[in-house]
Amino acid sequence: MCGIAGIISNKANSASQLQEMLVAQKHRGPDHTGFYEDQGFACIGHNRLSIIDTSSNANQPFKDPSGRFILTFNGEIYNYKELKSRVQDYNFRTTSDTEVLLALYLQYGKDCIQLLNGMFSFAIWDIKNKKLFAARDRFGVKPFYYSEENKFRFSSEIKALNLHQKTAPNKKVWSSYFLHGSYGMPDETFYSGIKQLPAGHYLEYDFSSEALTITKWYNFEEKIKNRNSIKKLINLKEEYLALLKDSIKLRFRADVPLAFNLSGGVDSSLLLALVDQFKPDTDINAFTFYTGDKNYDELPWVQEMIRQTNKPLQKVKLSVNEIQDLALKISQHQDEPFGGIPTLAYSKIFKTASEQGIKVLLDGQGMDEQWAGYDYYLNQQNQTIQGLKKGSSAFKKEVIEKEFQALAIKPNYPTPFKSKIQNTQYRDLFYTKLPRALRFNDRISMAFSTELREPFLDYRLIELAFSAKDEYKINGNSTKHTLRQIAAEFIPKNTSYAPKRPLQTPQREWIGNDLKDWVATEIEHLKHSIFSEWFDHRSLKLEWESYLNGNNQNSFYIWQWVNTALLISKFDDFE
Repeated sequence: MCGIAGIISNKANSASQLQEMLVAQKHRGPDHTGFYEDQGFACIGHNRLSIIDTSSNANQPFKDPSGRFILTFNGEIYNYKELKSRVQDYNFRTTSDTEVLLALYLQYGKDCIQLLNGMFSFAIWDIKNKKLFAARDRFGVKPFYYSEENKFRFSSEIKALNLHQKTAPNKKVWSSYFLHGSYGMPDETFYSGIKQLPAGHYLEYDFSSEALTITKWYNFEEKIKNRNSIKKLINLKEEYLALLKDSIKLRFRADVPLAFNLSGGVDSSLLLALVDQFKPDTDINAFTFYTGDKNYDELPWVQEMIRQTNKPLQKVKLSVNEIQDLALKISQHQDEPFGGIPTLAYSKIFKTASEQGIKVLLDGQGMDEQWAGYDYYLNQQNQTIQGLKKGSSAFKKEVIEKEFQALAIKPNYPTPFKSKIQNTQYRDLFYTKLPRALRFNDRISMAFSTELREPFLDYRLIELAFSAKDEYKINGNSTKHTLRQIAAEFIPKNTSYAPKRPLQTPQREWIGNDLKDWVATEIEHLKHSIFSEWFDHRSLKLEWESYLNGNNQNSFYIWQWVNTALLISKFDDFE
């Protein structure tokens, strides 16, 4: 897990600017900072967090034996050992997955990405032809941002690109965020001059012609349509469990200590149970967060699982008096709006793990999207937020000025499948739930120089579960039906069949009580910022007062306002 950056330009100051970009995202890889310059054409950089082959031989940017190709790579290729045996006529000088990736590119060209099982974002500069090839993994676990201002620039984080260009807010994305809860389409960001390479795509940039082409390399829709779904439930369970065990085994490949995150839900509980099977005699630490509020904390379920496996548990508490400072810190790392106080609580796990020398954590992200686990799959409402009551809205359109409202575009997501459940899953996987969760989690893990691995996001698992019949996902009032049956063989029944709990922190209560003065201050900041003209401040004040008076069924819209205020400094140049 690392940071990548590059500038494809003939400007004389490119080298110094890239060095500054690398400093801005050094938290992503504090173990080594690498730099390569093809003078007059390109500068390629890398921030390294050493996980596999921690020797200096595996430092990046990594050069092939001929010296023609320069690789900067962020992520992990979990099946690198198996792929290494496929490489011909190449003498490896490291045991890293980095070198395997470059060797595969030499042998297969851009088709090598089809072979990769992992999370990755990488760029390869061709010194001879002065061309850049870059690719992002199937589901966008690892980020890739770019700008076409001053030729072509790319990085792992927006803040690195923002150092040397004035970037205005992307008003369409911001307006759609306030009105519809959208975090942008797969190629968009909240910044007008910065885009992201969509998940499952690669790009090619030619220095001479300045031509940029973007190509979709992972055709998920075709793979599902060409796949025969397993007819018998018992066969589905057997195949899925075998793949899941293999996925976990692959993600234990590391030359540094590992741990994992644990909540009280079925997903992470199953992960714990299978880790215990895989490493029964190893004291692998489990981390969980709590707030001290029994209405939200999942400690009872977590502790029940821990008693079953005897794995060490570290409980990490988030206190309300930490919120103000932590929210500002995490907001600066996120660069864009993020999910709320649960994200802050989750960030403390990575901080604690990092302080104890742990570099890699596993978690249970991805099960709800592949097995239709959110409550809106049951009522077939067109929602993207878990836990909302029928007919209710998480947004307050009336506080947004009408001219700014007009910029919003209600997202219209593709529906490539006959099944409504599959179309909702497809939306969640590639447009809504998963992309935003992966972005939140990448930034908070990297803020504390730790790598997050997600065994349930192995593409083989997602393709298998997604292609299963609807009745294998939803059964009566039970979501994730097949997964719960699998889990029941390993974890207590009251955990495997417990409904998904949408709320894990007392965000609503804290905002209206302990944090109300801070929230009021942040709302006031909006009046005197670049964002001021976006709001009807009278309506905003009335909604805030209504919330304080008990109309607080959800707090998402309040967090939107606070989140926006916290990001004011990112756009100071445009006041």
